Amino acid sequence: MPKVYIMDDPSPNAFATGRDPKHSAVCATSGLLEIMNDTELEAVLAHEMGHVKNYDIRVSMVAFALTAVISLIADIMLRMTWFRDDERENNQITLVLGLVAAILAPFVAMMIQLAISRQREYLADATSALTTRYPEGLISALQKLEQTGTTLRKQSTATAHLFFANPLRGHSLLNLFSTHPPIEARIERLRSMGTHA
Repeated sequence: MPKVYIMDDPSPNAFATGRDPKHSAVCATSGLLEIMNDTELEAVLAHEMGHVKNYDIRVSMVAFALTAVISLIADIMLRMTWFRDDERENNQITLVLGLVAAILAPFVAMMIQLAISRQREYLADATSALTTRYPEGLISALQKLEQTGTTLRKQSTATAHLFFANPLRGHSLLNLFSTHPPIEARIERLRSMGTHA
């Protein structure tokens, strides 16, 4: 059983953390407790427990580490070509390729990390639906969050991926840069679970 905490924030949200099920914690905001009924709250907490059960925090840490390693390798490659003493024509091509790799590699790695985070959200939603045997509870909770918003008072992009729903201010940037899939897409997948059974 993970430790359970309540965070004093009017925004309805929740998160789970911990390296494995034996060392985990689940937290819900006071705002979530105020607007959810028991069925919806059970579904949200089952979603968070799904993150714990599926080792999602560990997966996120590995994805972040791989992103850092890819960025470091791209930087090393650029520096090796930049400080090379060879004056041949190939050095200029290598330098341009190294510069392109140094710019694109971290961006591509970040996109992969965000895609992994979105897929883990879908997996936790499915785990919640299977655990509670009532996907409508999670659908109802997501619909409430869509209506009320989930922006926290104190925001951090470093921890945004941990939350049940995106805790950052909703800018109209592409969903490509979000750690969470759109709520509508999550609801649609939950509804399709019943038709595939």
